[in-house]
Amino acid sequence: MNHFEYKNPTKIIFGQNKIAELAKEIPAKEKVLILYGGGSIKSNGIYDQVKIALAEFDVMEFGGIPPNPEYSVLMNALEFIQSNEITFLLAVGGGSVIDGTKFLSAAALYDGKSPWNILTSRKPVLKAMPFASVLTLPATGSEMNSGAVVTRKETKEKLAMSGPALFPQFSILDPQVIKSIPERQIANGLADAFTHVLEQYLTYPTDALLQDRFAESILQTLIEVSPKIMKDPSDYKAASNFMWSCTMALNGLISQGVPSDWAVHAMGHELTALFGIDHARTLAVIAPSHYKYNMATKKEKLAQYAERIFNITEGNIEEKALAGIDATEAFFHTLGIKTKLSSYTKDFEGTAEVISKRFTERGWLGIGERGSLNPTDVAKIVEMTY
Repeated sequence: MNHFEYKNPTKIIFGQNKIAELAKEIPAKEKVLILYGGGSIKSNGIYDQVKIALAEFDVMEFGGIPPNPEYSVLMNALEFIQSNEITFLLAVGGGSVIDGTKFLSAAALYDGKSPWNILTSRKPVLKAMPFASVLTLPATGSEMNSGAVVTRKETKEKLAMSGPALFPQFSILDPQVIKSIPERQIANGLADAFTHVLEQYLTYPTDALLQDRFAESILQTLIEVSPKIMKDPSDYKAASNFMWSCTMALNGLISQGVPSDWAVHAMGHELTALFGIDHARTLAVIAPSHYKYNMATKKEKLAQYAERIFNITEGNIEEKALAGIDATEAFFHTLGIKTKLSSYTKDFEGTAEVISKRFTERGWLGIGERGSLNPTDVAKIVEMTY
């Protein structure tokens, strides 16, 4: 196991009707801005719960943060924050709203020329406006980590940021919110969380026995609850396990002491930026091809994964590894998620070359857990998804 330091300062408030406890967590003097997405929180009752809980606060709101938070929209929100002297941000939404709020918390205190440089510099964010979240859509784990991703339509880019200042002060997780989530978004959440675990697990052995078991337990739980939550989002027991699995998949715990990959996400982000494909679905497109391409360096963990998650015991190590990849693809299919780029766009020709060129121009010359995948490798992996 590798050396590590681990600190996660986010307080989690989990359970039924916990939104009512908002007032206990935010200092009374704060001027609060509620940030949300397309407005579904106003039809499912979450907005009313938040407003009632914050009745004694000076509260303003900014809606319309889209999936894959758009930079131009966030810049409008930043102007609103500055002109209204906001002091505390509250994200009420899923990963996109929380990610957008993280960007705004950093941009509000940024003293550089352009807030976009927060993303292009790839430097850790060390100062940010205090913020918290009320999670309405389990998927990304953004409610308990320090990462965020922002999209810029004008340049068709999707870039990530992180830093110790980007942990939410607290996050409220009420599984009851899941009953109002559309089936497509639940499927996306399951696939997203599942792939988050794979990025931290399907690398190479480091004798981190407990970390492997942590990761495997999350994968097994997601597989177990997926048919239940897809069939009945109001199933509170299934919703609770689904929501907590999504959080645990990316709150930093399972990545301690082990190598992480994240090449699937790097390539997947480009598909979202270029074609507007749902983030989780880009991961399902890239992952099978990525693991097949990197069979030589990943076969030990892939075979272990096949055995422990899908009970595949027959065959040699390579055969079990390939069967594990096929089983993963089959799992995505049970969620109604297609795993070929050609299923999402007719304009896929040349995509591999475009992404490879972008990685070269950014200086991303070695990605993956070993830093060994160069832009040419990336092009070959993307071509395999056609």
